Amino acid sequence: MNLKDIITLQGIFELKVFKKGHLIEDYIDKNLIVNTAKEALAKLIAGAGAGKTITKIGFGTNGLGPTPDDTSLTSSFVKNISSYTFPSVNQVRFNWTLLDTEANGKQIREFGLICSDNTLFARKTRGLIEKADDISLAGTWTIIF
Repeated sequence: MNLKDIITLQGIFELKVFKKGHLIEDYIDKNLIVNTAKEALAKLIAGAGAGKTITKIGFGTNGLGPTPDDTSLTSSFVKNISSYTFPSVNQVRFNWTLLDTEANGKQIREFGLICSDNTLFARKTRGLIEKADDISLAGTWTIIF
């Protein structure tokens, strides 16, 4: 086996913050793929992956850095992802939004990709976003194999 054949999961988290419809922040960074993602992928490959497809994004309040053992977000607001695409043969990109009518009053510090059975797949933390009715978010989350 060639070392190039070893699969390493990576994630790229992209976020745009809008205030009253105007872009005020454009953020991009790597994210952590948590251990429960490995179980989800193993079950999908074996055909036993009921509930293991990524269908949701969560917005939570815990600003502590992610660890591989994370299994959930704190005080999360969860919604369906908007869509997905395949930008390359080894990538899937999840598109998402948080409207100005959603999660108002929440102090967002963490984000998570979540499977349909509520298994956490990936987690990202960053500085505080004080969600109000004049703030909306949009972004993508790319998983690279």
